Amino acid sequence: MTKLLRPAPPPPASAGRLRPVTRPLPGARASALTRLRLLAWPLYLVALLWYVRTYGLPYSNDVVFCWLIGALLAAAVHSGHGTRGFLLVLRDWVPVMAVVWAYSLLRGYGAHTPWAPHWRPQLRADELLGFGETWTVRLQHGLYTAGSPHWYDYAAVLVYMSHFFMIFVVLAVLWRRRHDRFRHLLTCYLALTFAGFATYLLFPADPPWLTAQEGHMPALTRVVSDVLTQSGLPRAGSVFENGSRFANDVAAMPSLHSAYPAMLLFFFWPTAARWVRVLLVAYPLAMAFTLVYGAEHFIVDVLAGWAYAAAVVYGVRWLRARRRARLLAVAVPG
Repeated sequence: MTKLLRPAPPPPASAGRLRPVTRPLPGARASALTRLRLLAWPLYLVALLWYVRTYGLPYSNDVVFCWLIGALLAAAVHSGHGTRGFLLVLRDWVPVMAVVWAYSLLRGYGAHTPWAPHWRPQLRADELLGFGETWTVRLQHGLYTAGSPHWYDYAAVLVYMSHFFMIFVVLAVLWRRRHDRFRHLLTCYLALTFAGFATYLLFPADPPWLTAQEGHMPALTRVVSDVLTQSGLPRAGSVFENGSRFANDVAAMPSLHSAYPAMLLFFFWPTAARWVRVLLVAYPLAMAFTLVYGAEHFIVDVLAGWAYAAAVVYGVRWLRARRRARLLAVAVPG
């Protein structure tokens, strides 16, 4: 007799996937949890607004990262995830936060190396690219009006400030939707960050605004800082760097401001839709313009950041491919 085939049971949910709590709860406790779920985002937003009004806009990696983790926890509560949701957030993000804070602490040591910061090679290269005059000087003399910011100055501020949160927002989206891609991009981010830190130690470099202050270039304005000052918006500095010996003004080569957008471009390009590719290209170009126009980086700093990003993304991709090949060879012996 032919046996009836029963459909196979559905596969178990992924360990990283968050599922709402479905167990029945006592009435009072269920009501309290419902109120907590409804209040999660309002409480978070009220706390964020209070922080911005009291301390200013967060613009440092460690501070932004704390608020990102707070948002993920609020999302876990609002979605009905129990203690397991909190533990998953802490499991995946607290180690990353520790690395970001360690970098914030260590980055400043690049300003205390035994050798003097470099400025001449970058300046000469930029003068060559600018046919005798750097593009920073050309752009500021042609576009910037002290005391009267234009629309593109405010756009430059937005692009510049995106450096401090964009990568974390992308990581958070991947963490919620594609955990494997989250771990891949996180590896690239950490490798790129510490490659930049190692270079700051070996090759401390002055940015254009500091080179100008030292008398090696015509007078320049830090456009982003100037516009923010004129706008009256206070800025919340790093937990570690604000007014401390960990600040580093000579961490210019390579430009991580330019490297992170390029990293997103190289990382997502193979699978991105056409309209996404337009954004992936526009973002690094907008950041490069902002950095050069705003006197934050020389062009060669930007180019070095792009080169570091390409080396890291394609290097990590190659290592992951080799690891998969080894695992496949072990699982399926020849």
